[in-house]
Amino acid sequence: MPQRHVMPMSTSHATYGVCVLGTEVFLDMRRSTPKGAASFEVHATSAVTVHIFHSPMTKPMINSRWPLDPDIEVVVTIDVISRTVNDNKVKISYYGWEDNELSVAWLYLTCVDVSLDVDLSRSGRVKSKGKDKAKWTWGPNGQGAVLLVNCDRDSPGAVGMDSGQAAIRTTADLQDMSVMLLRAQGPSAVFADYQVVLHVPESDADKVRVFHAIRTDSHPQYIPVLGPDRLSYVLDHFGSGENTFYVEGLAFPDRGFSGLVSFSASLLEVPHKNSPGTPIFTDTVVFRVAPWIMTPNTQQPTEVFVCSIQRGSDSNEVFLEGLRVLLRKANCKLTICSEVETRSDRWIQDELEFGYVEAPHKIFPVVFDSPRNRGLKDFAFKKILGPDFGYVTREPPGREITSLDSFGNLDVSPPVTVRGKEYPLGRILIGSPLPWASGRRMSKAVRDFLYAQKVQAPVEIYSEWLSVGHVDEFLTFVPAYDRKGFRLLLASPNACYKLFKEKQRQGHGEATLFVGLKNAERKSIDEILADEPLKNDNRHVQRCIDWNRDLLKQELGLSEQDIIDIPQLFILRGSRADAFFPDMVNMLVLGRHLGIPKPFGPQVGGQCCLEERVRALLEPLGLTCTFIDDYFSYHVLSGDVHCGTNVRRKPFAFKWWHMVP
Repeated sequence: MPQRHVMPMSTSHATYGVCVLGTEVFLDMRRSTPKGAASFEVHATSAVTVHIFHSPMTKPMINSRWPLDPDIEVVVTIDVISRTVNDNKVKISYYGWEDNELSVAWLYLTCVDVSLDVDLSRSGRVKSKGKDKAKWTWGPNGQGAVLLVNCDRDSPGAVGMDSGQAAIRTTADLQDMSVMLLRAQGPSAVFADYQVVLHVPESDADKVRVFHAIRTDSHPQYIPVLGPDRLSYVLDHFGSGENTFYVEGLAFPDRGFSGLVSFSASLLEVPHKNSPGTPIFTDTVVFRVAPWIMTPNTQQPTEVFVCSIQRGSDSNEVFLEGLRVLLRKANCKLTICSEVETRSDRWIQDELEFGYVEAPHKIFPVVFDSPRNRGLKDFAFKKILGPDFGYVTREPPGREITSLDSFGNLDVSPPVTVRGKEYPLGRILIGSPLPWASGRRMSKAVRDFLYAQKVQAPVEIYSEWLSVGHVDEFLTFVPAYDRKGFRLLLASPNACYKLFKEKQRQGHGEATLFVGLKNAERKSIDEILADEPLKNDNRHVQRCIDWNRDLLKQELGLSEQDIIDIPQLFILRGSRADAFFPDMVNMLVLGRHLGIPKPFGPQVGGQCCLEERVRALLEPLGLTCTFIDDYFSYHVLSGDVHCGTNVRRKPFAFKWWHMVP
């Protein structure tokens, strides 16, 4: 519905006013109707369209006049911008019962255009006008502008993120912002008696900052005009032309913040210099702050991070050499973080998660720093945050951090369709206790953040049965170059017992695990199959994994053909489980190349039977398996290959705003 501006009419003097292109001007005739008037007629110049609104019972008179019924409304619209002040005229003539003209009311209107515009169509460019600018809609045919949180550090010498500075120190920073244009057309003289005010709701002001680009003779200046400490901005010397603003996001969607922010430009009539002014027109636009998006194993890797540990008996030099072999096969960049930088903390998967943010005009990676806060606590902020590389974290207030706050307990599926509902960016997986149980749980602050991003609807699965409690200890996803595009790999005690029984029947019961490992207690296939406490442990583990299997089939729309069981045994330490030998699903996935913990399984015919079985399961999918020795550098410390590495991947080609959450 068009905005309506009320103009009081008078028969004692002419009325002068301004209207905005496309808006309705309601002519208030109550005070101007002379005594004894029975009817009226309206005439206007060519650019003015007159609309008479009335009840079905009211009819025009024979001479084109209208009876002065109380329900009649007269509204005018103008669809041409004025060239000169007061160039549109409206005349209302009042008539008595004897058709005699009693008096006349004149209205002189100047039509201007005031428009606040953003990238409504998400094309990367700001176009003028547009319908329903105050609405933001999802989907391929949706509309509404996108705003990035300015969470990188483009400014040289800056201490924190760019969003923490109320100034623009480099023009590169402008690329992270969204353009908003305030346009005005009409006779410049008319704006002397009117103000244009740009404003933001108080509830949104701490989520955004707006800079006004002001051209000077030397170079443009960028003046902060709206933000946490300023709700409105009056444009001085406003006239016909265009004003450019740059908008930055200060906050990601989170609990209590949907991600939507609005801005308005109001045209105010100012009768006196110091009066607050009366709004006659307001134009409103809406942005949605771009969500933080995780990337699954099916996305192409661009860089692998690993920590170098040289001190002590648990050095990872052997592991690093195996990793280099894998990276050469995968043709992927390897970044080795020094022990000084990481403060001897090797668990880089637990400390951070790589993702990205995207707007139609810009995309850049953003690292999510976990609240784990061990040796790697400052690594992401000090070493990764930089130009076009953003940073975000969530710290739970006054709560003890548990192992489930580490990001080995955070994963994301490839794109899936579940009961007809599409998740084109996959679904986040969070390890938790059983829904009805107490126990360790990922911090609410982190979970609230993940749920609020909306585009990768999280699923909470059961991981608290593990000593460390991370989802990457019993599942992973690998690409598959066929119908589905991926497979879910699940650790499986049943598959391991089935393999060992098969080898026992073939006469290999004396083959042992952990051959060649110093101080590792060797166990033969016969001994493992005869170990009843170990069997009981793994029956329990299998039930825990099966519970997740059913949940994941339901929440990710999977069938049994989409799941591969990877042989794996666990052992209970108290009431929780650890991997009995290196945990093969805790692998590094680099396209078709897999870096798998070397299990040191029973040797049969000169081959590790566990490695042989995993190759037989995965290589038909077009994958290659490289087994990496992480036994002393990671496994005995309660982690494996995935726990000790981290991967930055290419963003999705799919645009998040095209989905419907």
